[in-house]
Amino acid sequence: MTVAQTVWGHIQSNDHRLMRKIHRWRAPRWFRILMIMMTRLGDGWLWYSIGLILLVFGGSQKFLAIGAATAAAAAGIFLFRTLKHASRRKRPCEIEPHCWASILPPDKYSFPSGHSITSFAIALAIGMFYPDLQIVLLVVALLIASSRIILGMHFLSDVLAGSAIGILLGYFSYHVFSVL
Repeated sequence: MTVAQTVWGHIQSNDHRLMRKIHRWRAPRWFRILMIMMTRLGDGWLWYSIGLILLVFGGSQKFLAIGAATAAAAAGIFLFRTLKHASRRKRPCEIEPHCWASILPPDKYSFPSGHSITSFAIALAIGMFYPDLQIVLLVVALLIASSRIILGMHFLSDVLAGSAIGILLGYFSYHVFSVL
């Protein structure tokens, strides 16, 4: 067995252990509602709304911020679709039923989390143009990413990888657009 196979086996074992704990946890009602709401906001509604708000109230940087966020999100969508097709990793909800979540996944594969990629890419790109909003945007991105694990859509490693990719895309996109 190679080192890569050993490491991947360890990651997968930990992912499955956490999945079983989360799938059996009967979360409080307010928490269940919050997680469903965050996942739905991460479907795009929140980011489109923020884009519209920036168009109206964004000041002189609005087009740069929207451009950076759009470029980061587009690159993220391309990447997660490509990586999901290559990895073909089953989603946790396909492996074991969840005790309370019944949300349908947007696509078939789990790795990496597209919600995490786009949420962190957009949050970081916009937040770097508007530093007063950065903490709120990153907390929202973290809640969206966490909701994907809690609702049985992704494993922890899917979300961590997606978040890291999103952070890199947001950071890179900000630096490309900030020099324009």
